[in-house]
This record gives sequence, C-alpha cells and structure tokens, in this order.
Amino acid sequence: MKKDLLTLQDITRDDLEKIFELSAKLKKERGDQSFKPLTGKSVGLIFAKSSTRTRISFEVGVSELGGYPLYLDQSKMQVGRGETIADTAHVLSRYVHGIVIRTFAHADVEELAKEASIPVINALTDEFHPCQLLADMLTIKEYSGKVDNSIRLAFYGDGRSNMANSLILAAKLTGMELVIAAPEEERPDSTLIGDAQNIIWEKDPLKAAEGVDYFYTDVWVSMGFEEERARRMEIFRPYQVTGKLFDLAKPEAKFLHCLPAHRGEEVAAEVMDSPRSIVFDEAENRLHVQKAVMSMLMGNN
Repeated sequence: MKKDLLTLQDITRDDLEKIFELSAKLKKERGDQSFKPLTGKSVGLIFAKSSTRTRISFEVGVSELGGYPLYLDQSKMQVGRGETIADTAHVLSRYVHGIVIRTFAHADVEELAKEASIPVINALTDEFHPCQLLADMLTIKEYSGKVDNSIRLAFYGDGRSNMANSLILAAKLTGMELVIAAPEEERPDSTLIGDAQNIIWEKDPLKAAEGVDYFYTDVWVSMGFEEERARRMEIFRPYQVTGKLFDLAKPEAKFLHCLPAHRGEEVAAEVMDSPRSIVFDEAENRLHVQKAVMSMLMGNN
C-alpha cells in the first residue's frame, strides 16, 4: 500500500483484500481494547466541509486505535487565511503522525500529500471519496460474499460526481459491473473510464435497472453546487431510485446510499425505509474500514 490514500488508485486488489480482512476483524472484535496501533500518535483531522459520519467515524476510530484525534477547522487555520498548502504540510508533519482531510479541490489534497512527510487520507473532495467506497465494497462483500464481476451495481444521478468517479475506480479495481444512469449533460468522465468494458453509461433509468444487485444514489445537490439546485432538481428527477426500479432488478437487490439522504428527491421513502435498504450497515462500515486503513498507514507495525 502506498504512503497515502487519495483515491482507490492508491491501492491494489491485494491491498483491498487486506483491508477487508482487517476491517472484518476489527468489526467483530470491537470490544477488545488490546489492538492499539496508534498508541502515542496524534492524527490531524482537517475539515473544510461540514460532516456527520466522516468526522465522527474518524474521531472514534483514531481513539479506538489508541491515538489522539485533533479536529482542525480549515477556516480557522492559517491555510484559510492565505498560508500555502506546502507550508501547512511541512508544519503538520512536525506535529502529528497522520492527516485526514475533507475539503473541496482534489488538487489541494494531492499537494498536501506531496509536501507532507506523513500519511494523508482523503476523507472527501469534490472529485473522489475513497473511504466511502471502501465501506461500500465491504458492505457488498458482507451481503454477497464477494466483490467481483458477478456483482452488478447501478448508480443513479450525477455521473460526474465524486461518488460516480469513485465507483468507476472501484469497478476497475474489482471487476464488478457498473452502470451509471445519468442524463446526457452529466454523463460520466470517459477519460476516467478508459477502456474498461465493465463500466457503461445508460441514459434510460429503466434499462439501467435490469439485473441489478445493488442500487446506489447520492444527493443531487452536493456541497459547493447549491447555485445549481434548480437545474439539478430538474434534470435528475427521472433518476430517482423508486420501488419501480426494483421490479426490474434481481429479487434480492439492495439499496446503498452514502448519506445524508433526501427522501422524495434522489430516493423514494418507500426504498430508503424498506428492508432493501442497507444504508446503516454501510454507514457503520465507514468506521471499520477507516480504522483498517489508518492501522495500515499510520500504525506501529
């Protein structure tokens, strides 16, 4: 595994299996307080975006691994007043043993990792959300027993979002079939897909649902895109995940969402609150996979 986790391109299939194995162990043995690979270490948690699951799961995770989580509001740091990212990286490298960052521009995270001498974990940017995808894949593995080309997942909504981009990388890593159901103006990045034959864009939301094992969606208006709300609500309306789509999928199909969810927008309440929904198992798994990643990147091996 590389020094940092910025996107899923930073891990191999072997790394992924090790993350799965350690995540499952940590989940099963959560009450066992003997595994403390971050003992004596501090982890800086830089947040430029508001958060529930990311902040709590990382703070709890660092603490359970024996470390000290240090929450840093980016707007109250000197980087928010013009200090360069490079200078911030050099300073933090002298103080803490790892950095977790949730911010807007992915280029900022790349620069931070380049300049820092300590591990950096991307906890979300406008382009990628690797920690969420690790939790998603662990959840799929728990329900299906595997994450490979036997799994068909359909993502509905913004085909150029950080979630769609991360799902593309996950499909390339695992071989699972990915269908991105999105309107023409928000179709996925063909450059990111490259020559992958297991990833397709489908404009027709009904056709995209055929034979699906997992449906996935995200909010239509992410942080930083509020000024586009009216346009997005209009173009994504046909891509709401409803019970009708499940009629076209496999009988045991499940529903995933990275949360928070807006019932009546990207997902119907009948789906979100049904037994098909496994979103809270998915949310819990954020804690376990992030503990595994921090153990591997920052732990006292």
